[in-house]
Amino acid sequence: MEKQRCWWCGDDPLYTSYHDEEWGVPVYDNETKHFENLVLESAQAGLSWITILKRRETYRAAYKGFHPEVIASWTEEDVQRLLQDPGVIRNRRKIESSINNARRFLEVKEEFGSFSDYYWHFQDGIPIINHWKTAEEVPAITPLAQTISKDMKKRGFTFLGPTVTYANMQSVGMVNDHLVSCYRHRELGG
Repeated sequence: MEKQRCWWCGDDPLYTSYHDEEWGVPVYDNETKHFENLVLESAQAGLSWITILKRRETYRAAYKGFHPEVIASWTEEDVQRLLQDPGVIRNRRKIESSINNARRFLEVKEEFGSFSDYYWHFQDGIPIINHWKTAEEVPAITPLAQTISKDMKKRGFTFLGPTVTYANMQSVGMVNDHLVSCYRHRELGG
């Protein structure tokens, strides 16, 4: 019997692998993974997630493994390098935002001990388990996403509005938005 998955991943192997292994899995103590998700989610704004997934390995190489300490020191020369790289989304504002966000990420890390501690403190480290039956029920924005986005904006982060923030919350498992009919909903505590 074939596993039932959420509607959005279709049957593309890259998408199903992401759905099965990553989406909705809580990320706590992996700062690099948190930063990678922030960069990729903000790069995705206005595009489909599969577009980003298909470029993720190229992004990992171009962004030197997503170590915020490295990216925070980048200059205009690095922006120009990325603008010439067909494997990344060549949008100057998104690239400059990723460098800015690396700097803000490190500031948050210094203040809270880790970015993970900062991000998860908004819900006491406990994932929200939703019980959606249809795709139409899954929100694009929630009040919590608005709160986190507003706080991040206050801290100087850019390209992380409430829609991108909610997508990131789903990605790092702060929210289990797998449909109840999806086998991963149950596996992730639903």
